[in-house]
Amino acid sequence: MAKENAPAVEKHRKHGAWYYIQPVLAVMVTVIMAFPLYWMIATSFKSAEEVQLVIPTMFPHSFHPENYSFVLQRANFLHYYFNTIVMTIMILVSQVVTGVLAAYGFARGNFKGRNILFYVVLGALMIPVQVTFIPLYIMCSNWGLNDTFLGLVLPEAVSAYYIFMLRNTFLSVDESYIDAGRLDGLGRIGLITRVLVPMCKSTIYTVTLVTFTNGWNAYFWPKIIAQNETRRVLTVGLAQLKNTFAGQAVSNYHEIMAGAVLAIIPVVVLFFIFQKYMMTGYSKSAMK
Repeated sequence: MAKENAPAVEKHRKHGAWYYIQPVLAVMVTVIMAFPLYWMIATSFKSAEEVQLVIPTMFPHSFHPENYSFVLQRANFLHYYFNTIVMTIMILVSQVVTGVLAAYGFARGNFKGRNILFYVVLGALMIPVQVTFIPLYIMCSNWGLNDTFLGLVLPEAVSAYYIFMLRNTFLSVDESYIDAGRLDGLGRIGLITRVLVPMCKSTIYTVTLVTFTNGWNAYFWPKIIAQNETRRVLTVGLAQLKNTFAGQAVSNYHEIMAGAVLAIIPVVVLFFIFQKYMMTGYSKSAMK
């Protein structure tokens, strides 16, 4: 009898050990992921001398909230904020409109070559964006789009990732809902706006948040196409902060970190608002 119960006891022992290991692993992963964010915030409140100490301090010896005002004074930070907001909103609207319409065509359309065209769109996901920068820059320069919002937005106006995610989610919607919409007299736009979009809002929130984050954090293309300060965005402006103390003995890492904190506020706020939709959105897009 004891021998028969031995496997069960051993199995219970293993599960019991895993029960205690899980929270430890969760805490370790959380600390690893959150520590850079904590270090950025803590450094943003330190003095210029404290950030240069050989042995770094985990907590500021004295708080210097004036670092944030210095950032706004040394660089045209509010203007960079405005440029970033305008660029991100334009990219977001463009990708939402083109993504929803294209996803409907690939999911519910009935035309020759539909699957082949979708494979071409998927192929765009596999091409590194750096490969396309040179031809895109040449085209935008020839069209006179340097230092313009249109030049910042045009290469990001359509997202293959957005189309892929929404197409899979639209396919997961039962055909009976589409037929019911047609019986009610809805056209294609009505089916999209009144049937598919409301039923797939979790995925739309998810890809919209990803699109916003990618647009907000864009650096390489804005740095290339916007050479004038009038169209400079936050990421490029943060990189320019390190030059404000060039040639001096004291560095301004504390101000750079203060600028980084100001830059990530919108992304963090949106994440906490829409985080409940993210897992649902990814799971729905994987159903097909």
